[in-house]
Amino acid sequence: MTTLPDWRDSLPWPERETHKHARGRLGVVSGKPTQTGAARLAARAGLRIGAGLVRILCPPDAAPVIAPAIEAIMLTPFGSPEALIEACERMDAVVIGPAAGITEATQANVRALAMTGAALVVDADGLTVFEDWPEGLFEALDRDDVLTPHEGEFNRLFPGMLDNGREAAAAAAAERAGAVIVLKGPETVIAAPDGRLAVNGNGTPWLATAGSGDVLAGMIGGLIAQRMDTFDAARAAAWMHAAAARGFGPGLIAEDLPDRLPAVLAALHAGAG
Repeated sequence: MTTLPDWRDSLPWPERETHKHARGRLGVVSGKPTQTGAARLAARAGLRIGAGLVRILCPPDAAPVIAPAIEAIMLTPFGSPEALIEACERMDAVVIGPAAGITEATQANVRALAMTGAALVVDADGLTVFEDWPEGLFEALDRDDVLTPHEGEFNRLFPGMLDNGREAAAAAAAERAGAVIVLKGPETVIAAPDGRLAVNGNGTPWLATAGSGDVLAGMIGGLIAQRMDTFDAARAAAWMHAAAARGFGPGLIAEDLPDRLPAVLAALHAGAG
């Protein structure tokens, strides 16, 4: 880290009197019992990046799988979209999509979450499930929400836009969706519906490993839960995600990323290069 990024001064550091609820409450929606790892990765990343309270929300039959695998992270089963709304009543941000399942239930859960006061980070299955009904997703979003597609997922929601290049595509998609777009890749493009656009230039090929995107979604959600501006939260998370991976290097797997974040955060906090 030789040049400090311009979003550093807006990072949400705790103060002397800060308590866990003041640091933000993040929810992460899990998939079925055989698909809980992605949500656990996202939840751990959100906790590591500073959210004061992180809760995994899961189908009832997934709870016995998740419970033995978490410690500081809380767990709430839910059995319907209405129950999910109730469970998220006090959440500041919610991540939905990582291994959630490409099902009608996931689609219903995304739209239900839009009825809460939480900012949404919609990733992976939460995007793909709207391939045939993108307007059903877009009408549920607002400017504080984030979509985090890789190029395949992007093409499903915004067919043909990438023909104009990644930056123009992300900008157009943000305007159409009315939300922040994080178009993942070697140079991740972040675009806001108000026209702001940034390209993350510190990407690394070590991030080409299963689950790394789930970690990024959790990081974005964790920063938004701490009331960081959504566009800046997405920029900051993309940068720190790559910095953590670069610091680990060869052999990186997604499970390594959350535990690399303290060193990245400490350097940013100290203002050190």
